[in-house]
Amino acid sequence: MEDLKQRDETDWKNRLTPQQFEVCRLKGTEPAFTGKYWNNHDSGMYHCVACDAPLFSSQAKFESGSGWPSFDSPAVQENVEIHEDRSYGMVRTEVVCRQCGSHLGHLFPDGPRDTTGMRYCINSASLDFKKE
Repeated sequence: MEDLKQRDETDWKNRLTPQQFEVCRLKGTEPAFTGKYWNNHDSGMYHCVACDAPLFSSQAKFESGSGWPSFDSPAVQENVEIHEDRSYGMVRTEVVCRQCGSHLGHLFPDGPRDTTGMRYCINSASLDFKKE
């Protein structure tokens, strides 16, 4: 099986759209309220756009008001990694696809208190939604 974390960035650039590449490989962020999934209410599974790993279920999605798809937990915990992110003079928790190393978004401790209390704030550009 191919180690996707070792794939050449030129190959990723050829496989992804410019916006997907910017977000997934260069750790960019799409503007709030512009991504195709921030207001999606369909049932299904959100997969990594780069490698198709299942990441988040629509059942874990909630309205955070942030303008990005927000989830209280991953559907498949072993497909998600978190790392300390010290960019832009802040300390945040980055969310990454474990299978391919793509940047997905950030994790914040301000999610729904009646569930996990966590908010996985994820870029639409890093996701591919598969409807049930």
